[in-house]
Amino acid sequence: MKIYIGHSRHWDYERKLYKPILDSELSKEHEIIFPHINEKSFNTKKIIEEADLFIAEVSVPSLGLGIEIGRAEQIGKKILCIYNNEYNLSKSLKFVKTDIIEYEDERDMVKKLKVYIQKIDNER
Repeated sequence: MKIYIGHSRHWDYERKLYKPILDSELSKEHEIIFPHINEKSFNTKKIIEEADLFIAEVSVPSLGLGIEIGRAEQIGKKILCIYNNEYNLSKSLKFVKTDIIEYEDERDMVKKLKVYIQKIDNER
């Protein structure tokens, strides 16, 4: 499965998001695309269109991420929003057709992503 993972630039995404996912089985079993790896040739619109799943890490609000979520919803892309329970979930997400998962830490995030993605794989 091709999975695009979007997020805000305003937190430690390399340590709290990229590393746990890249170190997990998820990166071996799926094509995971992060926006800040190989940025020079990155076309977010095209990546979202080609992805099977768009995961938005929404712990920290971001205008750019909101635009990506809106674009994904507009084209009918499957969207999963994830957020750390230390943050407040943006109320604007209630207007978006998305699944939402709350997690405690990086290990819990990866565990819950595995379960969710496996469920999506089984439905395909």
